[in-house]
Amino acid sequence: MKNNKTKSLAADGVIWKQLFIFFLPIAAGTCIQQLYNTVDGLIVGRFVGTTALAAVGGSSAQIINLMIGFFVAATAGASVVIAQIFGAGRTEDVQKAAGNAITVFGVIGVLLAVIGFAASPAMLTLLRTPADTIEGATLYLRIYFIGVPSILILNMESNTLRAVGDSVGPFLFMVVGCVTNIVLDFIFVLVFQMGIAGVAVATVISQLVNMTLLTMRLMRTKERYRLSFRNFKLNGVYLANMMRLGLPSGFQSSMYAVSNMVIQIGVNSLGTVVVASWTMTSKTDGIFWAVSNALGAAITSFIGQNLGAGRRDRARECVKQGLILHAVITVTVSALILLAGRPLLTVLTGDQAVRDTTFFMMVCFVPFYILWTIIEVLSAVLRGAGDTLRPFLIISLGICVFRIVWVGTLFLYFHTLFVLCMSYAASWFVTDVAMVLYYKKGKWMDRSGRILEK
Repeated sequence: MKNNKTKSLAADGVIWKQLFIFFLPIAAGTCIQQLYNTVDGLIVGRFVGTTALAAVGGSSAQIINLMIGFFVAATAGASVVIAQIFGAGRTEDVQKAAGNAITVFGVIGVLLAVIGFAASPAMLTLLRTPADTIEGATLYLRIYFIGVPSILILNMESNTLRAVGDSVGPFLFMVVGCVTNIVLDFIFVLVFQMGIAGVAVATVISQLVNMTLLTMRLMRTKERYRLSFRNFKLNGVYLANMMRLGLPSGFQSSMYAVSNMVIQIGVNSLGTVVVASWTMTSKTDGIFWAVSNALGAAITSFIGQNLGAGRRDRARECVKQGLILHAVITVTVSALILLAGRPLLTVLTGDQAVRDTTFFMMVCFVPFYILWTIIEVLSAVLRGAGDTLRPFLIISLGICVFRIVWVGTLFLYFHTLFVLCMSYAASWFVTDVAMVLYYKKGKWMDRSGRILEK
């Protein structure tokens, strides 16, 4: 299978156009993934019920974000090594590094599946999951964890392709996986009446399909990053660099998850309607986070390749143009979310209380998304340069610890949904200030040279 989509992001050209063209397939893929999540929520909410929706998306989602999100984020950090090596023109090292990364995350996925399957009931109890949802949540989590090895491998494979300039391949295979998931959702839930189990099984199968297609792409391509079975082994040099960059990204994701789990406890204390509404919010405004994360991934690969090729001038210009591009996208998407919010909620759920509460949350969140722009772009730039530890510390304190303190003080005292929602905007503002100060003073470009050392 020949791949003609690989390109050097360090080649001369208009930076914002190169970045935008590379970003589009990533954004399209994440938006399709979000569409699947929305359809998934629609099927569960409409045909299984509000309690089932809370079981699938409440505490279950927070546990998945904590345990799996850590390693998914780590794959993005690990791919920086591949991007910089590719930018430096070291073909054989790209193959070795990619094979090493896929092997590592495959092994981690198996271990995580065993741990998650066994610990699901205890984790749900720890989060004070409502009694009427805990049985369904346990069933969903245990089936979901069976598919974790596929999830980690496919994310590492997708990030590998993006690191070498191919954003189209991962998009096409994601489309196949999402379509498979939606079709299986309808079959298992509507035809076979499998309920929550059907949704989970559909997810596992679709992830396996996606992983298989990506593996075939990497092993059959005629491009210079083609993998073979001899590349799937551990190498201490690559592993050390990938863990140095990947682990802070993973810990950052986990800190997000921990803070969200604390907030989830607060959400759970407000009742099942609020739990279901909190879940539904992610189905309606998830398009913004999908697009934002896509642009961040594009910027990381762009910075990685250009610094690997010694193009510091292009890296600096990417920061400016990336901020402008993200701001324009944020304002546009935010307006669309608020305009389409109520009509979309009418389609997603028949529960009026859930619709009203969800839209209230959207009004609390969406107008402040512009604050997220600086965090996304600067953290992506620093990650692409190989500087992941300091952004991790800034974000962990400014967002995660800040929210935990907020829940333990202001929310504990006032105990209202509005106060809980405002923890997000406040934490974004605090982190913006810290990120800008570090970016202006930090020698982030100098850290890229460590990756290229053998």
